[in-house]
Amino acid sequence: MDRTYDRQLISRLQMGDEEALRELADRYSHRIFTMALRHMKNREDAEEVTQDVLMKVYRKIDKFRGDAALSSWIYRITFNTAMSRLRTHRAERAASAERDRASAQGHEPVDARSPRQPADWSHMPDEELLRHQLRQAVADALPKLPEIYRVPVVLRDIEGLTTEEASTRLRVKDQTLKSRLHRGRLMLRRQLGAFTSGLELHREAA
Repeated sequence: MDRTYDRQLISRLQMGDEEALRELADRYSHRIFTMALRHMKNREDAEEVTQDVLMKVYRKIDKFRGDAALSSWIYRITFNTAMSRLRTHRAERAASAERDRASAQGHEPVDARSPRQPADWSHMPDEELLRHQLRQAVADALPKLPEIYRVPVVLRDIEGLTTEEASTRLRVKDQTLKSRLHRGRLMLRRQLGAFTSGLELHREAA
């Protein structure tokens, strides 16, 4: 019965039936969230992964060949999405830590709004080179985000404010802040795609 229902659901999704998208969410959201939470260890991130996965399934449903159960395909997308978000978070934290370290040592921190001269990384050890490349990749990517999405990312992921603190500072509702943060993180992830692709251990589900 489940497989028959899934086949019907897939057919409706492929035809662009928006009601089918709601049914997909009703049927799989809790399962996706539960799996995402095991990896993210954070309800807010798990909720964002869940929304991201549902939209990916909807956009990529034409590529689903039916070689495995729909649930297996969705869980694979969930795992890949969670891993990608974790990599992005690690990259952002590393860039923030590097700025703090440079500031503590009396070096001028990277200002994403200021032009920079190309860095000479030729004599750096691999790990230090990676940190500097990552720091510059994030600094290059952030200014390219629209301000309405960039500021929530900076407040939450760079400055470490809670959702409540960030929404209070911006004078917006928590849900509005979460929506803008989610969009900003997606944009930043795309901007960092060239850098993070070299670190991927799992390919995105096709």
